[in-house]
Amino acid sequence: MRDLSRTQIAVYGAIAVAVLFVGARSIRGEKASSGGFEGHGASVVSGRGITVGGSAGDVVVDVTGAVRRPGVYRLPLGSRVNDAVTRAGGPTGRAELEAVNLAARLADGQQIVVPENLPAESGAAVASEDGPISLGTATVDQLEEIDGIGPVTAGDIVEYRDEHGGLASVDQLDQVPGIGPATMSSLRERLQP
Repeated sequence: MRDLSRTQIAVYGAIAVAVLFVGARSIRGEKASSGGFEGHGASVVSGRGITVGGSAGDVVVDVTGAVRRPGVYRLPLGSRVNDAVTRAGGPTGRAELEAVNLAARLADGQQIVVPENLPAESGAAVASEDGPISLGTATVDQLEEIDGIGPVTAGDIVEYRDEHGGLASVDQLDQVPGIGPATMSSLRERLQP
């Protein structure tokens, strides 16, 4: 058997180090993209910071409200609001899932707000003429009671809310067709998130 020269030993050593380095990065990359959850490409942002891993085919959403683990999550493109709520640990016992369209597709940067179910006496107070109406649970009839809101606009608001998995603020309603600055002022007085 022939002895190796010092140059050959150095070359083989460098190749071995490069292979180990590439392998270690590959293994570390797989762990980062899994985020500790089942499913492909799923990761959670700890401390509500920036998500690590994933691919260009993912969406990042903020799940808040009546869920067990509110936070920012990365899900595969084409996921539904139900997938995001499940990823956030599922709804709490007080969640009012009827107010959220669980079948809506997720959009990158979307916030999903799962409202809490209010006790019966609190619900009556919210629906009273003097108190604000809950944006997460308002019906078309309740929205029509607000100055400047007719049946078409009220229906558009409920549809917009359902398509976007809820609304975090009254200001989001300025994206609904037919709502101008004067109507927004009435909405801010009569609605609460």
